[in-house]
Amino acid sequence: MALDQQLLEILACPDTHHAPLDYDAGASTLTCTECGRIFEVRDDIPILLLDEARTPAEEGEK
Repeated sequence: MALDQQLLEILACPDTHHAPLDYDAGASTLTCTECGRIFEVRDDIPILLLDEARTPAEEGEK
């Protein structure tokens, strides 16, 4: 099940810049358009915790 479009419109990065997030339904992730942090979506619930976010550098290491 995909995230609701209305929810996606109001979600923002939890960091101080509060930038919009891009949703990747295939990977079940939300990516910040400013800092690039990647937040997981588990069981259709966005996990918007900075401590649990992955950085673009971590993604390159995989």
